[in-house]
Amino acid sequence: MTTERVSIELTNRCSKNCHFCYNHSRSTGDTAWTPEEIITFVIDCAKSGTKAVSFGGGEPLEYSGWFEVLQSLRGVLFRSLTTNGLWLDRYLDELVLASPDKVHISIHFPEQTKEVERVIAQVKQLEGLGIRSGVNLLVARSQLTTASAASQKLAEVGIGSDRIVYLPMRITDTPTPQEVAQVAGIVPFQSMSCLMSCHSSPRFCSISWDKQVGWCSYTTARRPLKSLTAQGLEEALTDLPLFFCGDRIETYSNSL
Repeated sequence: MTTERVSIELTNRCSKNCHFCYNHSRSTGDTAWTPEEIITFVIDCAKSGTKAVSFGGGEPLEYSGWFEVLQSLRGVLFRSLTTNGLWLDRYLDELVLASPDKVHISIHFPEQTKEVERVIAQVKQLEGLGIRSGVNLLVARSQLTTASAASQKLAEVGIGSDRIVYLPMRITDTPTPQEVAQVAGIVPFQSMSCLMSCHSSPRFCSISWDKQVGWCSYTTARRPLKSLTAQGLEEALTDLPLFFCGDRIETYSNSL
């Protein structure tokens, strides 16, 4: 089995300290990964057929080896990065030099005008520097109106649905698929592959900051990555269960 897309949480350190973070990220967070381990592991996965790797956290720009990792994997496979943007100005020159294939900046609080405006400016800045960029827009059921307003604002400045990933809040305050669609404007939009139903995909897996493998970033069903190889990844995924992460499973089933 070849996992086409692998997501790696570089660290669970993040100075933003969002209360809802599925990764329990915090400003005092840590990592079990060295840059050399990540590079060797991803290269081996690429040799076995992995086409893309995405880096997140925590906040990946708070991982001290992110530049070395991106640089070393340039040309090996598709490299994407998801950031909260708070450290972007500080590391902008290095990011341009590392030239990731895609960068998405998260809007966690669409009710905060300053955050929405900052992310828009940063996405436009990256676009002007030749880096493919977009937005991850978090959609909480309690913030549907403000999320819709943020989505509309993004469209007004030329950041369309092809550059926005609408992420439903998990664990609590979870919107229905229909509510996410309404925020997106009832047009074709991007979201998580599990939006309509909780299921694993042989094409994707997530690896945490402490080298635990899961079918997604949210599931609590995880297994240690015993060897940093494509074979080790395959072994970790074999017969691995998937636990639903939401609080509205009855609503989901009734809405489909």
